[in-house]
Amino acid sequence: MAAVTVLALVAAAAFRSTTGAFFEPLETEFGWTRSQLSTAVTINLVVYGLVAPFAATLLERFSARFVAATALVLVSAGAGLAIFITQIWQLWLLWGGLVGIGTGAIALVFGAVVANRWFVHRRGLVMGIFSAANACGQLIFLPTIVQLSGHHGWRIASLLVAGFALLIVPLLFWPFANSPAEAKTTAYGATKETVTQQPTTKPRPSSGAMAETVGVLRHAMRFRAFWILAFTFWICGWSTNGLIQTHFIPASHDHGMPATTASGLLALIGVFDIIGTIASGWLTDRVRPWLLLVFYYGLRGISLLTVHSLLGPTVEPVLWIFILFYGLDWVATVPPTVVLCREYFGPVRASVVFGWVFAFHMVGAGVGALTAGIGRDISGSYLIAWITAAVLCFLAAGSLFFMPGSRKAVEAAPEIIPDELGSSRVE
Repeated sequence: MAAVTVLALVAAAAFRSTTGAFFEPLETEFGWTRSQLSTAVTINLVVYGLVAPFAATLLERFSARFVAATALVLVSAGAGLAIFITQIWQLWLLWGGLVGIGTGAIALVFGAVVANRWFVHRRGLVMGIFSAANACGQLIFLPTIVQLSGHHGWRIASLLVAGFALLIVPLLFWPFANSPAEAKTTAYGATKETVTQQPTTKPRPSSGAMAETVGVLRHAMRFRAFWILAFTFWICGWSTNGLIQTHFIPASHDHGMPATTASGLLALIGVFDIIGTIASGWLTDRVRPWLLLVFYYGLRGISLLTVHSLLGPTVEPVLWIFILFYGLDWVATVPPTVVLCREYFGPVRASVVFGWVFAFHMVGAGVGALTAGIGRDISGSYLIAWITAAVLCFLAAGSLFFMPGSRKAVEAAPEIIPDELGSSRVE
C-alpha cells in the first residue's frame, strides 16, 4: 500500500515539480512573459489546493482507487495535450485546469487518507515518506526534463510525464486496496482494541460530498488552531512550490547559471528533501509537532535571506549550504501538520481538515508564484521575492507560539464529529 501510494504521488508531482524547467523554452518559442507563464502555474496551484479538501471527502466516502486513477488520467491528459498549444489561454486551461484538478485530487491528502487507514504505528514516519514522494518526482524527472527539452524539445519532455502517470493507473486496481477490511487484514500496528474502537466502514452521511466538506470547514473555522495551521501552511506553499519550485531555475538563469546546472541543484534539493521529510516523520512521533514547525519555518526564513547573494554563473561552496538546509526543510512541515490536524480535530475528519489546510498551502503557492513573476518583470530581479518569503517564514514560526494546548480536550460539535468526542481536541 505504501509503495503504490508513493508511486502515485510521484506521478502526480512529476509535472507540477518541473514546470519551471519549461519556462525558458516556452518563452523562446512563443515570446510569453514570465508573468504570463507564472499565471499558468498560479492557476494550477490554486485549483490544486481548492480541489484537495473535496477530494479528501470523496476519498473517505467512495473508492480511493477510483478517485486516484481518475486523477492520474487527468494529469496525463493535461501534460499530453499541452504539446498542441498555440495560445497562452490553452496553457492556462491545461496546466491550470486538467493538471490542477488531477494533482489536487491525488495530493498529500491522498497520502494522509492512506496513512490514517492503514497505519496505527509509525503513522508520522509513513506520512513523511509520502511527503517525500514530491521530492522523488522532482529528483527523478527534473534533470531528465531539462535534458529532453534542450535536445529534443519541451513537447517530448511533456509526453514523458504523461506516459508515466498512465503507467501507475493499473497498480491502483491491484495490489492497491481501499481499506484493510477490503483486503481482509488489519492496519499496521492495530490491536484488537483499536480495531473495535474504529468501525471498518464509515456510515455514509445523508448530505452530499460538497456539503460535508464545507461543513467540516465551517466547524474548523471556529477554532484558533485551524487558522494558525492554515496560515503557516499558506506561507509554506508560498516559500516552496510558489517560489523555489517555480522560479529557482529561471532565477538562477538570471544570474548566468546554465539551466542544466540549476535543474541539477533543484533535484539535489529533492534528495535532501527525502532525507529531511522522512526524518521529520520520525521526529513527529517523538517531539511536539508545533515545536518542530517553529524550527522548520525559522530555518527556512534564514536560508531564503541568503539565496540572492549565493546565486551566480557557477556553483560556489556556500551555495551547497543553502541547498542542504533548504532541501532538508522543504516539506518537513507536512508530517507535524498532519498530526496536529488529527490531534485537534479527531481521526474521522482529520483528512478533510488537512485538505482545507492544504488548500491554503496551494493558494499561498499560487500567490507566491505570481507575485515573484510580476516582481521579476517589474524590477528585473528576484531579490524582493526572496526577502518577502523570508519575512513570511519568520511570521509563521512566531504564530505557532499561539497554538492552543494540544492536551486540552473540548467537546466537538456533534453534527460534525459525533463519534470522536473523546479524542477530538480543539479550542
